[in-house]
Formats: sequence, C-alpha cells, structure tokens
Amino acid sequence: MPAFVYLLASHRNGTLYVGVTNNLVRRVHEHRAGLVDGFTKDHGVKQLVWFEATDSIVAAIRREKQIKEWRRAWKLRLIERGNPYWRDLYPDLLR
Repeated sequence: MPAFVYLLASHRNGTLYVGVTNNLVRRVHEHRAGLVDGFTKDHGVKQLVWFEATDSIVAAIRREKQIKEWRRAWKLRLIERGNPYWRDLYPDLLR
C-alpha cells in the first residue's frame, strides 16, 4: 500500500514539520483544520510544500526518519528543488 512523507511549513523559510501518512489528502486536511493537537497546531504549520510517495508505510517511515536527521538547510534545498516558490501544494491534491 502506498504511503507518503511530507513537509509542512508555516510560510516560506518558516517553521517546518516532517510527517508520514497513508492518506495525504486526509492528513494535510487534519493539519489545516487544526484537528491535530501538538506541534503543527501550536506553530501554525499548515502549508504542504513537499511530499514524496513510497511503496509502503515502512519505506515512508524510514524516509521520514532520514529527513528528520537532516540539517535545516538540506530540508530547504529539498523543498526548493521541487517547489522553488514554496507554493501550497494541497489545492493541487484536491484536483
């Protein structure tokens, strides 16, 4: 079953959050609607700025752990490589 690793941001170069899910649309909606208590809700981290599909939840968790160990600059490069203007990608998922 496919799974996703994703990065949310509060704004361009703002606070970042790395997460993993088997349903990206549902999970990002939960963050945006403030349904997820904790870090993202406390820091207004709601914009989907990067995501990657994997073949399994195990692969997604492995990738999430890898990205969480990265320096912030590496995460910024990852985002800007695919999304240089830091567009919120969530509306694209709904199409």
